[in-house]
Amino acid sequence: MESGRTTGRVTAIEWSKRPSSASRSRRSGCSPGDPPVRLTLRGWVVVAVIAFSLWTSARYGPRSLNAVVVPATIVVLAGVVSVARISRPSVERTTSSEGVAGDGLTIEHVIDGDRTVSATLSEAADGELYDVKSDGDPTTETVLEAGVQTRFEYELHLEKRGTDVIGPLSIVVTDVFGLVARRFDDDGTTSLVVVPPTKELRAGPTERLLAPAVESDRDERAEFDHLREYRRGDSLRDVHWKSTAKRADDGLFVTEYVAEGDAGSVTIALECVEGRADELATAAASVADSLLERGVRVGLVRSDGGAPLAPGTGREHRRDVLEILAVVDSGELAVDTRREADVRIRADESETTVSVGDVETSFERLRRGRDHGREFGPTVDETRSDDPGMDDFGAVA
Repeated sequence: MESGRTTGRVTAIEWSKRPSSASRSRRSGCSPGDPPVRLTLRGWVVVAVIAFSLWTSARYGPRSLNAVVVPATIVVLAGVVSVARISRPSVERTTSSEGVAGDGLTIEHVIDGDRTVSATLSEAADGELYDVKSDGDPTTETVLEAGVQTRFEYELHLEKRGTDVIGPLSIVVTDVFGLVARRFDDDGTTSLVVVPPTKELRAGPTERLLAPAVESDRDERAEFDHLREYRRGDSLRDVHWKSTAKRADDGLFVTEYVAEGDAGSVTIALECVEGRADELATAAASVADSLLERGVRVGLVRSDGGAPLAPGTGREHRRDVLEILAVVDSGELAVDTRREADVRIRADESETTVSVGDVETSFERLRRGRDHGREFGPTVDETRSDDPGMDDFGAVA
């Protein structure tokens, strides 16, 4: 049962049926020390009525004393005792949440207590990276039932990348008549990481640009293993032209190496002018994500003074990459660092560019979508290779 101003969602969860979430959450009590019991505005009104009745009785006689003062006093004292006996509710919350700039994110807490009591739940959520999908801080009035966990959740709209903290959560419990209240402040917070969005890149142009950076790391591979027939997507560097020429009717043959499972390693160097860090982060996230999907180990070198990230791959490494790009800032790379990097991404006042060796292209030319004209998908002309021996996506036709 809920009433009053509500900008969060509350649902009851039976303890025995709720799955464990210890791997992603922490359970915390509230701040040390017993919070004081205080009268609400309604409680002060009742106390004022009692005082006025006592004054009236002293002046005009005690006839109205039993009718007003005694019941009101009993109600107030009962409220004080009942609220004073309430133990601190425990709060299970996710210690960290991640989202993508431009998307929505659900923040969820689970509260449980040992007594059934009316409560107002309110979270401090006033960061610069997001907007709460309601007016003001998320607040709701509900009933915390003994033996039943209560889920409190609300929606955020993530506006820009970065890191922030959400919380703490305050729980104000009241007696059944709303005369006496007690406020408990949770001692936990949720760390919020908003990562830059990744854009889908066009396969042909992206692979042709990045292939030299990847292949240069694979030149020192293990010894020859065997030959096999060409499969769509194989690199032309691995085509064994002598065997192909001898058996022209059987198609192309590709060299397999003992260490063929190694997809290579690439270090991406990042730099940008002041005010263009968001564009840099989006381009870097898109390029890094494209390489990681292909199994390439990706490392980062920053120009903003942050520590570099050693090349790696896998789900956890992808998360490390995105968390760095959530906070990367402007700066200029040293000449040696820029020269040694396999891929360089730079955002200046007019555009963001991606460079490999002496080849440089605009990031917009690599993107599959367009912010103007159409939304998704390249045209055939945009993806067609200039090499007549390749199809539209860089593979041999």
